[in-house]
Parts: sequence; structure tokens; C-alpha cells
Amino acid sequence: MIRIMLCCASGMSTSLLVEKMKKAADEENIEVDIWAVGANEVKANAQKTDVILLGPQVRYAQKKIESEAPNVPIANIGMREYGMMNGAAVLKQAIELFEKK
Repeated sequence: MIRIMLCCASGMSTSLLVEKMKKAADEENIEVDIWAVGANEVKANAQKTDVILLGPQVRYAQKKIESEAPNVPIANIGMREYGMMNGAAVLKQAIELFEKK
């Protein structure tokens, strides 16, 4: 199972993307645990996740988030994928990031 945490400004705007990612995972029989948090909740959740993906609205905080989750791979969600709420593409990005670690 891959544990994927999405991070946005408040944890709310990524909820739809989380649902679309879960649906894509179900369709491909991939075991995942995916949830969204606000940028201020990363440190509290860092030990529970394998991968952190940042929404466009928190890109500015990447260095801070990297310092709060030093052993967790972190990447930005592409603007296009985020805007289109492309759950399958974002899931693929998370899996590739997980496999690189």
C-alpha cells in the first residue's frame, strides 16, 4: 500500500482530486491511502505518508515542507493535471515518485 498525502492551502481544494485518485486506483487495483491536508498540517502527518504532492497554491512552501518531512519524497502537482482534476495522472506521478525513493 502506498500512502499519498496531498497538500494545499487548507486541505479542502484537493478533496475532489483525492476522490478522483482513489477512483483511478480502484480501477487499476492499486492499494492506496490518499488524503489531503493543509500546509500547516504537514509536520503532524509526515510520519504517516510515503509521498507528498503539493498543490499549485502551496508551491511557495516547498522548502519549508521538505524540512518538515525530510525523508519523504515531495513533488509539485502539474498545473494542468491539477486544473483538470486528472486523478489518474496525479496517481501515476505519486507512484513514480514512490518507486524512485
